[in-house]
Amino acid sequence: MDIYSTYSVKIKHYNSIFKPTVEIYRHAVDFFIAVALKEWENLNQHGSILRQKSYMEHLTVRTKRNPSPLYSFEDADRTFYKFPVYLRRAAIAEAVGKVSSYQCNFANWKEADPKERGRRPSFPRAGYVYPALYRDNMYKRTGEYEAKIKVFVHNTWDWITIQLKKSDMDYISRHCSQRKHLVPTLRKRGREWFLDFSFQETVALTNTSVFEQTVVAVDLGINSPATISVMNAEGAVLGRHFLKLPKEYDSLTHAVNRIKKAQQRGNRKTPRLWAKAKGINDDIAVKTAQFIIDTAVLYNADVIVFEHLDIRGKKRGSKKQKLHMWRSQYVQAMVTDKAHRLGMRISRVCASGEPAGWRSMAVGMSCAGMKLTWTATACVGFNPVRSIIAT
Repeated sequence: MDIYSTYSVKIKHYNSIFKPTVEIYRHAVDFFIAVALKEWENLNQHGSILRQKSYMEHLTVRTKRNPSPLYSFEDADRTFYKFPVYLRRAAIAEAVGKVSSYQCNFANWKEADPKERGRRPSFPRAGYVYPALYRDNMYKRTGEYEAKIKVFVHNTWDWITIQLKKSDMDYISRHCSQRKHLVPTLRKRGREWFLDFSFQETVALTNTSVFEQTVVAVDLGINSPATISVMNAEGAVLGRHFLKLPKEYDSLTHAVNRIKKAQQRGNRKTPRLWAKAKGINDDIAVKTAQFIIDTAVLYNADVIVFEHLDIRGKKRGSKKQKLHMWRSQYVQAMVTDKAHRLGMRISRVCASGEPAGWRSMAVGMSCAGMKLTWTATACVGFNPVRSIIAT
């Protein structure tokens, strides 16, 4: 299995100098999108993306063997003069991908029932895409915390030297040295610019038989972060673990109450208070994900199982704010990423029919391929325990 990850590195001392580069790149993507829409029938016959790129270049790029292309790229805009080759190919790949997606959506829309299909898919646009900086042609690493990138500056394409944040580069050298480095992307977040470094790694997931698996079943909650049951394929419960974060939840409640008081006084926009509440909420999610992974490693688990939680749509009721701030999807995404790196598999099941307090055990049994039968209730401490008969 291939795992892709991205780490952003802040670019120091530069701000508005990259704006013309991004604007020209997006203009180029729009140009190639228009060409791809006109020539889609012929373009779609070429199959692979490499052949489609070659065909698009044949249609748009002037060369010695092709002095009069059907759609001249350089003549479309004066800013396309001396446009870097690899940046042009990145724009072609972006445009072909957007047009291909549009054509698939449009075909599905035509086949759907006219009474239920909704609006027609809109034509593709470049939108907020950012340029990929291919090595040697657009990006060169010149030092441990220094690099050169080619940008549009002083009405031409030229190299500039950029300083990269030390802590970000140190993190990459420590944690990503064994991964395959892919093409970086120039990107803006807020008022700052970053280089997004992408990495690829290949891992082998466990192939343990379903009758020999150790399952970690997780029940994520709103009031308590996680309840975990560890089970084997025979239905024996190997362990039960509960995560309680009273300090963090108290801090989150206090932060939300401060926001409520500020809103009652007429302050509708409270970005600092919301940022503090979001930070506490993210901290709860990170600690929850790490607790789940630590438990799975402790029992050498093969599979981690979650409930399928669909919390989309408008929230109603007295707990709608808690539902809005519940980071269940974020926790599952973090656990998925960490588990795959450790060779563990992830599964999701619908466990809404089981008793609420023991969904995690039911989830684990469902993953092991067993049939559940709920019997009489016993009591151990403060938690109801239901015996499970696996057949």
